[in-house]
Amino acid sequence: MEKSETRYSVKGMKCGGCVAKATEAVSKLPGYQASVFDLKAGSVVVQGSVDPRTVVETLNRIGYPAEAHED
Repeated sequence: MEKSETRYSVKGMKCGGCVAKATEAVSKLPGYQASVFDLKAGSVVVQGSVDPRTVVETLNRIGYPAEAHED
Protein backbone atom coordinates (compact mmCIF):
# COMPACT_ATOMS: atom_id res chain seq x y z
CA MET A 1 0.00 0.00 0.00
CA GLU A 2 1.10 3.52 -0.68
CA LYS A 3 1.63 6.12 1.99
CA SER A 4 -1.49 8.16 2.51
CA GLU A 5 -3.17 10.24 5.14
CA THR A 6 -6.71 10.22 6.42
CA ARG A 7 -8.46 12.88 8.49
CA TYR A 8 -10.79 11.91 11.32
CA SER A 9 -13.07 13.89 13.58
CA VAL A 10 -12.58 12.84 17.20
CA LYS A 11 -14.75 13.69 20.20
CA GLY A 12 -13.89 13.69 23.88
CA MET A 13 -10.21 14.64 23.65
CA LYS A 14 -9.44 17.52 25.97
CA CYS A 15 -5.75 17.44 26.90
CA GLY A 16 -2.27 16.21 26.11
CA GLY A 17 -2.95 13.05 28.10
CA CYS A 18 -5.81 12.24 25.74
CA VAL A 19 -3.51 12.78 22.76
CA ALA A 20 -0.84 10.55 24.30
CA LYS A 21 -3.36 7.76 24.97
CA ALA A 22 -4.81 7.97 21.45
CA THR A 23 -1.37 8.20 19.81
CA GLU A 24 -0.18 5.13 21.69
CA ALA A 25 -3.25 3.17 20.57
CA VAL A 26 -3.14 4.08 16.87
CA SER A 27 0.66 3.82 16.65
CA LYS A 28 0.35 0.06 17.21
CA LEU A 29 -1.79 -0.41 14.09
CA PRO A 30 -0.20 -2.03 11.02
CA GLY A 31 0.96 0.55 8.47
CA TYR A 32 0.99 3.47 10.93
CA GLN A 33 3.60 6.14 10.25
CA ALA A 34 2.55 9.28 12.12
CA SER A 35 -0.39 11.22 13.49
CA VAL A 36 -1.16 14.87 14.16
CA PHE A 37 -3.91 15.70 16.64
CA ASP A 38 -5.66 19.07 16.78
CA LEU A 39 -7.56 19.32 20.07
CA LYS A 40 -9.16 22.65 19.18
CA ALA A 41 -10.56 21.33 15.88
CA GLY A 42 -11.34 17.91 17.33
CA SER A 43 -9.47 16.16 14.57
CA VAL A 44 -6.54 13.92 13.80
CA VAL A 45 -4.65 13.17 10.61
CA VAL A 46 -3.15 9.68 10.53
CA GLN A 47 -0.39 9.02 8.01
CA GLY A 48 0.47 5.63 6.61
CA SER A 49 -1.35 2.72 5.07
CA VAL A 50 -3.64 2.18 8.06
CA ASP A 51 -7.18 0.94 7.41
CA PRO A 52 -9.49 3.86 8.33
CA ARG A 53 -12.08 1.49 9.85
CA THR A 54 -9.40 0.11 12.17
CA VAL A 55 -8.43 3.61 13.31
CA VAL A 56 -12.09 4.46 14.03
CA GLU A 57 -12.61 1.19 15.92
CA THR A 58 -9.43 1.73 17.94
CA LEU A 59 -10.31 5.30 18.93
CA ASN A 60 -13.90 4.31 19.77
CA ARG A 61 -12.64 1.43 21.95
CA ILE A 62 -10.49 3.75 24.08
CA GLY A 63 -13.34 6.23 24.56
CA TYR A 64 -12.90 8.78 21.76
CA PRO A 65 -15.74 8.54 19.22
CA ALA A 66 -14.23 9.01 15.79
CA GLU A 67 -15.32 9.25 12.20
CA ALA A 68 -13.18 9.10 9.04
CA HIS A 69 -13.45 11.86 6.44
CA GLU A 70 -12.86 11.06 2.81
CA ASP A 71 -11.09 14.10 1.40
